[in-house]
Amino acid sequence: MNATQYAVNFFVALFALLDPIGNVPVFAAATAAGIAAGRRWVAAYISLFAFVFMTFFFFSGLSLLAFFGISLPAFRIAGGIILFIMGLGMVRDDFTTAYADAAETIADSGPRAYAKRRFERMVVPFAMPLLIGPGAISTVVIYASEAKKLGLVGMVAGIGAMAAVSLVTMVCLWLTPVISRLLGRIGMTIVVRVLGLILCALAVQFVIIGVSNAARSVIIRQDVVAPYEIGK
Repeated sequence: MNATQYAVNFFVALFALLDPIGNVPVFAAATAAGIAAGRRWVAAYISLFAFVFMTFFFFSGLSLLAFFGISLPAFRIAGGIILFIMGLGMVRDDFTTAYADAAETIADSGPRAYAKRRFERMVVPFAMPLLIGPGAISTVVIYASEAKKLGLVGMVAGIGAMAAVSLVTMVCLWLTPVISRLLGRIGMTIVVRVLGLILCALAVQFVIIGVSNAARSVIIRQDVVAPYEIGK
């Protein structure tokens, strides 16, 4: 896997996990009391938080595993199981609906002031764990280990993928009124379920790789472990 393939795979995994399009209804409900400028500031704060949080685990996640004595294959398998459960929930039902009911309204007193107050209330549960949950943290740590194999280029590609996902998340939240009108509830449900299916497939791939690394005596075809390696 080269740096480009790594960055694309990392981006797709994070995009499916953060699911900015699927979270549009939650964001719309949580910011219903704000003006357009205030909602844009809230989206910017949330996206910046996501990038900083992911970057922290990208650089410190492997050290944390070493501190707790957890092997990477074990973490990869556990992360795959978590991703599969989350993906299955996305496929079976619109799991974001539960968060929309918890939205509160705040009287607007300026875009920046509104954004700060709204962000403080949305850090939990919207920013974390709905956007950045165990699945996203597991994925960041796993891809950090892959980045080490590629050296400096891999680290830059990883940071770029996280920055790109954060930027796309901000843009999607900015476009909440447009996306809601274009897709409608049925369209939003379809998007969430397709992303959930992709997430389930990524989760199974994580488990396959984890089992392959942990049990060398188990025969697993290498074209399954790394299906898109150059030269295969």
